[in-house]
Amino acid sequence: MTKTNVLIVDDEPNVRLVLSEALGSQGYVCAEAGDGHTALEHVKQDHPDIVILDLKMPGMSGMEALKEIRVLDPDAAVIIVTAFGTRETAYEAIREGAYDYFSKPVDIHDVRVVVGRAAERVRLLRDLRKHKEKEAYSHTSQNILGESVVVRRLRELLLRLSRSDSTVLITGESGTGKELAARILHHQSERRNGPFVAVNCAAIPETLLEAELFGHEKGAFTGAQQQRIGRFESADNGTVFLDEIGDMPPAMQIKMLRVLQERTFERVGGAKPVHVDIRLIAATNRDLALSVREGQFREDLFYRLNVVPVHIPPLRDRVEDVPLLAEFFLQKLRDSRGIGPKRLSGGALLRLREYAWPGNVRELDNIIQRAVLLAEGDEITESEMVDILGAGASRGQAFAFDPDLFTDPEKRKEFTLQGAVEEVTDGIERRIIEKALTACGGKRNETADMLKISRKSLHNKMKKYGMR
Repeated sequence: MTKTNVLIVDDEPNVRLVLSEALGSQGYVCAEAGDGHTALEHVKQDHPDIVILDLKMPGMSGMEALKEIRVLDPDAAVIIVTAFGTRETAYEAIREGAYDYFSKPVDIHDVRVVVGRAAERVRLLRDLRKHKEKEAYSHTSQNILGESVVVRRLRELLLRLSRSDSTVLITGESGTGKELAARILHHQSERRNGPFVAVNCAAIPETLLEAELFGHEKGAFTGAQQQRIGRFESADNGTVFLDEIGDMPPAMQIKMLRVLQERTFERVGGAKPVHVDIRLIAATNRDLALSVREGQFREDLFYRLNVVPVHIPPLRDRVEDVPLLAEFFLQKLRDSRGIGPKRLSGGALLRLREYAWPGNVRELDNIIQRAVLLAEGDEITESEMVDILGAGASRGQAFAFDPDLFTDPEKRKEFTLQGAVEEVTDGIERRIIEKALTACGGKRNETADMLKISRKSLHNKMKKYGMR
């Protein structure tokens, strides 16, 4: 496996030495530069994956060097190191394209964690450019893009589950990528050469669903002029994916029990059992356990489906993945539509990270398409992104600014008072922690004391909100 190259730029030799030793012991290949001009020569010749860049240096400043590096190698992750760790400084660096920042004196543990995440991001970005993906999704778990802990765990879980034939229930909000996960389970399994048949249970009228799933015999009903093979039969030796299983009518839920138990059914109007060798994967954006308690979904079917649960997290719970996903969708548009050198400014990326994402990854894809169409120059600016996202974009304010929340039937189904209150509360808590960290110069012990909570509790909250 190719090693990650790190360029450490600082006018203090001791700082360069400490960082080189700390990262070298982790397997990184480190080079050093004492000023901005030397750093730019390194970038031109060696194309390092990561640049750790001191903000205040004689001659060319770190901010000036950052701008030049972003032009020379847009994929390189630049991490700013500064003795002036204010929020304004960090925001300015991020707007100019920095991946992250540290305040001196640096915490070596934090350095290793962030450099590790940056290395993964650069690897994925370089992969995207190298292979020029022409489709939004591929069928390997490695292409569920993200650096967050939850996404890494999801990739590992899907890889393990693809080796079995167990029934899987995938849960998650609309737009999170449940069908992508189902396709990955199929295409990485021993059934990969068999068919993958997807059925949206909510999109087929109740009167037609049984015939659609199981087929029908000639003359079974008016208009049935010949025998028709259903989705289950056509998926023999492959995988059936039942999306929105929570919308399946009660009568069909009973029939599904037999299919799950025996892999056997009869076509509509027929008496001969049809046996199929399939793997069943189901998905829903509903809380099926709650539907069971309310009598809307059969308990025995729920337990049959929920053999192995897989939850796809909403995008707002993994906002650190937004820049990589945004770049992926942008690259897809470059390749498919020939849009030229369109790019996102640091400020635009910052606004994307702060957005509430009620529509998840699907919404992000749509917003990038809209931004590309509406941007006047080659760079999508922060002000243009603000116009596209609209008012009330910050996390924790989504419900307050959603005018369709109580009039749209689908949104009313998904809405709960507890969920709304928790989301608003989380947004407020995150902003308070951010302000406290800024006031304490990023020192966690001091921040925890200010907030009157333990350091462990602070660490857990920062992890929850994707803060570093």
